[in-house]
Amino acid sequence: MNTPLPDKHNGSFPEVTADSALSSSINRRSFLIRNAVIGAAAVMTGKAWTPEARAAQAEKEAAAPKLGSKLSPDLDVVKRSKGPVMTVLDEFYKVGPGPSSSHTIGPMRITYDFYQRCTKLPADQLAKATGLKVHLYGSLSATGKGHGTERASLAGLIGKEPATVDPLFLDSMKEKPTATYPLKLGDKTFNLSLADVIYDSPKGDFPHPNTMTCKLMAGDQAILELEYYSPGGGFYEWKGYTPPKKGAPKYPYATMKELRQHAEKNNLSIAQVVMANELAVSGKTEEQINVFLDKITNAMLATVKAGLAMKDDVLPGPIKLHSKAATVFERAQDDKYESDRAIALVSAFALAASEENARGHLVITAPTGGSAGVMPAIVYALVNSKRKLSMEKAREGLLAGAAIGYLCKHNATLSGAEGGCQSEIGVASAMSAAFIAQVHDSPPQVTENAAESALEHHLGMTCDPVAGYVQVPCIERCAFGAVKAWIAYSIATNEIASRHRVDLDTTIETLAETGKDMGAKYKETSEGGLAANLVLC
Repeated sequence: MNTPLPDKHNGSFPEVTADSALSSSINRRSFLIRNAVIGAAAVMTGKAWTPEARAAQAEKEAAAPKLGSKLSPDLDVVKRSKGPVMTVLDEFYKVGPGPSSSHTIGPMRITYDFYQRCTKLPADQLAKATGLKVHLYGSLSATGKGHGTERASLAGLIGKEPATVDPLFLDSMKEKPTATYPLKLGDKTFNLSLADVIYDSPKGDFPHPNTMTCKLMAGDQAILELEYYSPGGGFYEWKGYTPPKKGAPKYPYATMKELRQHAEKNNLSIAQVVMANELAVSGKTEEQINVFLDKITNAMLATVKAGLAMKDDVLPGPIKLHSKAATVFERAQDDKYESDRAIALVSAFALAASEENARGHLVITAPTGGSAGVMPAIVYALVNSKRKLSMEKAREGLLAGAAIGYLCKHNATLSGAEGGCQSEIGVASAMSAAFIAQVHDSPPQVTENAAESALEHHLGMTCDPVAGYVQVPCIERCAFGAVKAWIAYSIATNEIASRHRVDLDTTIETLAETGKDMGAKYKETSEGGLAANLVLC
């Protein structure tokens, strides 16, 4: 196919065949996009580019690896896309400190895992140990300081777990950056500090953009060293990782089409299919699963309530951003029209949970820390309203939401460092739309349509946290994500479901491709977008 490129001198579009010999390793879609962008830039800037030069530059840019677009095929998160969904609820919904599941909860789980490995080493090896070191790479290095990655990593090393750590302890680490913390291994006690967590190279050919290494040192030699990856949502794995054995799903699916077919063929809801698989894969009882779901629901309610109780405080970091959830909530009570009040309240709830995340307080990955305001806002709005949503219904909603999150993780990504904010807020909004549809007993097709609409209208959203802090634009994005979820549900229930033109699988595929095409500076590196243009005084 010939690609027309604008000619600077006469505005015409000469036929160019430079892409006819395009290398098979170059993504044609990326090439065509880069070709068009370069041509448009040439017209706007008046720079002279021959068609051949533009084609050559487009091929060069299309071939350049982008952070998060090239993942090691050895990663389990990559291998999982080749089989049915095997993720279970307690892997997906996790409680932990904000502000980022990939930059705080994941690293803390990683260093806690490494700490446990060290405790099991033979006494003769521990006798040689002189200290521990953590090296952060890629996006963890680029924006880790704004996320408090060094504090989370050190906390895990000294035996703290994300779900039970006191956020005030993490705050105290920030206030006393030179403080030391004792760690006993065998007969030795080490005094560790934040200096033992090293911000290493932000750029390089890493297996995953969120890569880190943990080392138990004997002088300048490592007794034990392991490379870890934090692929988003608080998940983690390591080099050579073998996933634990699980049961076979009762209704195996790798796409929304397959999931919906199971539901419709067996006259089940999306939630019922997910529960059946959860029982089969996890080996737990339904009672155990319900107890966990109730824990997550209550945690979501608690984080919104905590956020609403904080009145006009200044969030940590150089942005000096004032919280506003409480103000929006209070003013919403005076809204003349009920529809205005409803939108304001949902927004206030999302702001509240997201501000708690920004403070580094405990939040729930649904699916990530950066998007931790979206689903809790919907849950809180439905439970604390005239609807008075029951715990049983909330469980069903969480199951349906998890199904959407599972599929996005399975066939795309939940990581802002890999796919941009579309992978965080977009997925959270889609999960929330499915939650709303499920608790209102919508059929599977409507649940899919609601989730699809919510995700579709976040496609292309970049991850550009100002100063590396999960505040601007992240906090308000959670409010917009929650409102969009409600709009998506409303549209899905006011259309003929079979006429919905875009299916969820196509949108998830587009999410994955868009993430791969997105430049590195727009994927949680704070090198582009608002992070580059907003001047902090």
